[in-house]
Amino acid sequence: MHANEILWALFWVFVAAQVGAEIAQRLKWPSVVGEIAAGCVVGPSALGLVPWGGHTQEPLTVLSEIGAVLLLFSVGLETRLDDLKKVGKVAFSVGLIGMIIPFIMGGLWAHATGHPWNRSLFIAAAFVATSAGITARVLSELRVLGRIESRVILGAAVIDDIGAMLLLGVVTAIQGGQHGVSIVGLLLVLAQALGFVTLVALVGTRFLNRKSEVLDAPINPLSPLSLALVACLGLAALASSIGLAAIIGAFLGGMAFAETPHRRTLERQIQVLMTFLTPFFFVVTGLQIQLGQLASLATIGTLLFITVLAVVGKWLGGTLGARSLGAKSAAIVGVGMIPRGEVGIIVATLGKSSNPPIFDDQMFALIIAMSLLTSVIAPPILKRQLAGSSPQELEPDEDSELYRVEATGHG
Repeated sequence: MHANEILWALFWVFVAAQVGAEIAQRLKWPSVVGEIAAGCVVGPSALGLVPWGGHTQEPLTVLSEIGAVLLLFSVGLETRLDDLKKVGKVAFSVGLIGMIIPFIMGGLWAHATGHPWNRSLFIAAAFVATSAGITARVLSELRVLGRIESRVILGAAVIDDIGAMLLLGVVTAIQGGQHGVSIVGLLLVLAQALGFVTLVALVGTRFLNRKSEVLDAPINPLSPLSLALVACLGLAALASSIGLAAIIGAFLGGMAFAETPHRRTLERQIQVLMTFLTPFFFVVTGLQIQLGQLASLATIGTLLFITVLAVVGKWLGGTLGARSLGAKSAAIVGVGMIPRGEVGIIVATLGKSSNPPIFDDQMFALIIAMSLLTSVIAPPILKRQLAGSSPQELEPDEDSELYRVEATGHG
């Protein structure tokens, strides 16, 4: 009986993803917008075709997380280490300033509305991290991963996520008042995070660049893909085990395999898996909002206000951090950093499930709704900005699919 419920849930999620993506594309919006909206429609807040809870929640959550991991691995395949080095300083600036400004704005708002400082800082953490998955999907769909702005956004998202996890550790420790222990713990997490990123990004890419023949082992006709998936899932699990987001490990794994001659083949092969799994990430995000908690005009007003705070704070931080690229490119980077997506939802869930709960049902719904609204607002604006600006690109890689599309005029 449980298996039947799960299969029907998978069916409706996948149908919703296809319908939502088709409608969004007809409206000239990125398909991610339609997929998130479709999740709201088929979820418990509207039609109720897919329940969020019971026997279906865990498999849907697992599939959505795997979809996000594959998406970021695919994006990593389009990201060469040399490309990130060219924008490293700008990406670090965008990531750092893009954390500080939203955190201050979110914390001041929460405290001004009557929350004590310890809870206000936890609420502020939900304003900080960028959803790399949502922005990466838009950049991939628009075939602009070769632009400088795209590299800065993706590089900053990695820095942003590392910083956000550390920040979340700080505010979580403050709730328990274990300040002495938290400092040692945070230093350990920071050392682990920096060591992990350095090891994979530098050592891993150089190893596969020089020893790419290891992918030619005659395990089966798809052995490069099999080994790549082993590395992708293993690095995602390792990143998660040391307190980072799993998608960071997947992204870095993709970067390592981008240095091999099998890069183009892997991109084609992994698209088949992504066609099925990646839409789950976006539809499941839409499933989780409870519209009933947002029924009053006062609550809607509050939601709009904190969404404006979230958008302005992240855009301002990203724009200031990328100002060396020029006004138009800096504005594109600022918009690309706006979506909160799964990161805001994770913070809200931790706040709701803590003992005692830091968030009540209404604050929980507000933060999730803000995270989803920023994820819906940003992609159409980003698409419009990229279409209306001259491409500022890195040196083209003649082996790149992006280069071939631009050279021939079609993909």
